[in-house]
Formats: sequence, structure tokens, C-alpha cells
Amino acid sequence: MKIELSRTKVHNEFAKKVELISGQKLFACYQCGNCTAGCPVAFAMEIGPHEVIRYVLLGLEEEAISVNTFWLCASCLQCTSRCPKGIDIARVMDSLRMFVLRKRDRKDYIDIKKFPDGF
Repeated sequence: MKIELSRTKVHNEFAKKVELISGQKLFACYQCGNCTAGCPVAFAMEIGPHEVIRYVLLGLEEEAISVNTFWLCASCLQCTSRCPKGIDIARVMDSLRMFVLRKRDRKDYIDIKKFPDGF
């Protein structure tokens, strides 16, 4: 799959919504992989938690929400305790579940345009 990057692609609405729902600064993630290495259910996931975060940051919404990773997350917080940047990855996985459920409901409760530019 070919991925073309641009400033608008990287600073995308999807990443902003996930950051708003989770309360986490995803752009702090530098893809060390500690979250995936410590995850007790990573063996069953299609991609690791750090890869889901990368998909979100790249604006790959369909790819990010089509994997089973965030559905399998046990919210054990092992990933969060291992993150050197202090990102609560379990909250990010939970926010992705909420995002998908809201999308299925066809009600987008978060209007990103109403938030200040700092997000």
C-alpha cells in the first residue's frame, strides 16, 4: 500500500478527535514499541498498539478502525506503565472503541471545528 504524506494528512481530523476523546497527546509517541512488547494480548492482535497509534497519526482512519487491536485491549494498563512519554495507551484504545461506536450510531458528538487550534 502506498501512503502519501502531507501536512494536512498528518494534522488530520481523525487524530484530533482521538486526542480529544482520549485526552492524550498522540504526537508525543515516538514509536518505541514498549507498549506492544508489554501487552499480554499482543499475540492475538492484528497489529500492535504502537502501530494503531501510527495509523491514527497518519490519518489512516479506515485502516486504524478495521483492526481488532483496540477491541482486544484488556485495559490492564501494562502499556501505559511502560510508555516513556506517559501516554495512557489504554485510554487511546478505549477512545477508538468509542469512536467506532459513535460512527456506527451515525452521530458525531464531537465537532472538531468548535475546538481551539491547539488541538
